[in-house]
Amino acid sequence: MVITIPLVLLLAGGLALLLRFKALGFGAAVVAALFGFYLAATDASDTVNQLVTAITGALADIGR
Repeated sequence: MVITIPLVLLLAGGLALLLRFKALGFGAAVVAALFGFYLAATDASDTVNQLVTAITGALADIGR
């Protein structure tokens, strides 16, 4: 049985944990979220998507 969790939820959870344990301030978290939002609107988004797809594919192959 394979359980899939959207990457956005994993990243949001990681950001929430960083905020919870005060490893990241609220202002820095807002800047990080805005950076990701605006990065998605640039030509770099295709490269980022390909990189994340390659990494998640490699991690999935390790688990087999």
